[in-house]
Amino acid sequence: MKKAGDIMAESKTLQKRVTVTPAMEKILQASEAMQGQPEAADIAFIARQLVQATLPHSNPAGSPPEWYRTNGHFTLSIRPGYATDHKTGQRYCVGYPYGTIPRLLLFWINTEIVRTHVRHIELGHTLASFMRELGLDPSRGGKRSDAYRLRDQMQRLFRSQISFDETRENGQRWLDMQIAPSAEFWWDVQNPEQGVLWNSWIEVGEKFYQAVLASPVPVDMRALRALRKSPLALDLYGWAVHRAFGVYKKGVPQRITWQQLQGQLGGDYADPKDFKKKAKQALRKISAVYPALRLQDMDGGFILLPSRPAIPEQPKS
Repeated sequence: MKKAGDIMAESKTLQKRVTVTPAMEKILQASEAMQGQPEAADIAFIARQLVQATLPHSNPAGSPPEWYRTNGHFTLSIRPGYATDHKTGQRYCVGYPYGTIPRLLLFWINTEIVRTHVRHIELGHTLASFMRELGLDPSRGGKRSDAYRLRDQMQRLFRSQISFDETRENGQRWLDMQIAPSAEFWWDVQNPEQGVLWNSWIEVGEKFYQAVLASPVPVDMRALRALRKSPLALDLYGWAVHRAFGVYKKGVPQRITWQQLQGQLGGDYADPKDFKKKAKQALRKISAVYPALRLQDMDGGFILLPSRPAIPEQPKS
């Protein structure tokens, strides 16, 4: 695994020889900007449980009654919620949250909770302004636009029932919760810039609120914006920030096998070789936007070396 400096040099050389994609250009720009200390507005947060096990990368096939991912003793499970069709009045399953949008939503909501310490979160009078907060594009229209996808994934995420289970030989503990038991959305997805009379908001559940405040993991919002096209890259970034901090504190390198990493974050990949290839690509991008991250190759995986935190520790007040 190359170090961040090597990756940046390689990326810049590559940039001279070939056409760089907009996504890679954004990563390169973010990497240059992230050489300095982050501003307060650049600091985001995610609950520790959502780093230990993550949401589906793609829509689960076959509409199973429950989707789950297990990491050692820890399991995250999701049961989809239901809504009422405004035309027919019929109830229907809204499906599972998946992909990048619910991840960006969770980062944003977690950050608002840590910053404000309130459960009632205002989303604003226009859909466009909220989309820009998440790094989405409100200018494109149609049913595949970011506006439609955001509304769909918000309903999937906020209506679902999420459980965290930890099971060991001598006992178990669990947390069953809904992220937003109550909410109001009054936006027009066909006209994202149009203001509405009533504000849109969510009221996060008390259990989710307490879980976020118990042990939030600080991350760099600039990195999230650069990696926002890939759910695997977003997951691996949160994982790397969390793990690197623990290794930094202990001062002891940690060996990570591709099999271990796939068990935690790559449940959507049936082929271990495919996961390894995609994970390596994602880690190269992450090393660019987290320059202090130090990784070293080993047979069957890599070694996470003591690395300075992505977000410097803030002095306690």
